[in-house]
Amino acid sequence: MDGPAAFADRPPHVSRDVMDELVALVSDEGLKPGDRLPPEVDLARRLGVSRHKLREVLTAWTRVGIVSRNKGAGTVLAAPITGRTLHLPLAITVEAESLLRTLAVRRPLEIEAVRLAARDATPDLRDRITARMLDLMAVHGDGADWRQADRAFHAAIHDATGNPLFGQFISQLQLAFDEVYETPFGMPHLGADTIPLHRPLAEAVVAGQAEEAATLMARILDETQAAARAVMEGRR
Repeated sequence: MDGPAAFADRPPHVSRDVMDELVALVSDEGLKPGDRLPPEVDLARRLGVSRHKLREVLTAWTRVGIVSRNKGAGTVLAAPITGRTLHLPLAITVEAESLLRTLAVRRPLEIEAVRLAARDATPDLRDRITARMLDLMAVHGDGADWRQADRAFHAAIHDATGNPLFGQFISQLQLAFDEVYETPFGMPHLGADTIPLHRPLAEAVVAGQAEEAATLMARILDETQAAARAVMEGRR
């Protein structure tokens, strides 16, 4: 499962080199959650980059919960960055943890969205969910990049809730993660194993089976989280 909306205008992705170097610096300094990072001018000088590029990374990290920033306290580490996953590059560990945090927030939203869609979707919206599911199955079956079709499918479900906040909030979460990590762990199709589950999910929503749809959505999220954890543990 990749995401909820068809993002036509994605923001430019931050510099991966700068991000990796900042991860290494934070780890080398032994900074823990609650610790303040050095001032931007010092960080930029130590990393040998412009303050503009550094700010792009810090802004992106703020959106995925790695740091918090305000004028009074400066930039404060909000999530741990450690070297405990020694068999992986440190930046990959941070990436996986960011994805898992994003999924944890999305989970209740996605599950409730399919429940409401199953209960409240109009006939036209049920037809659209089916159409987007068939598009996804066709693209995936052809071995093509299925991510855009996946976003369109989930967007159809969010629209079917009748509450635009589902689509808005979930889109913001996915967009924040995508801005930092376009292809998690260098694996653009992470979560591909969940695509076959989208057919019974669509069928449950269209049939008005709210709890069956919720169970399937939870399974999709569980398997995506498991894939991320497998990467962290060196099993993929």
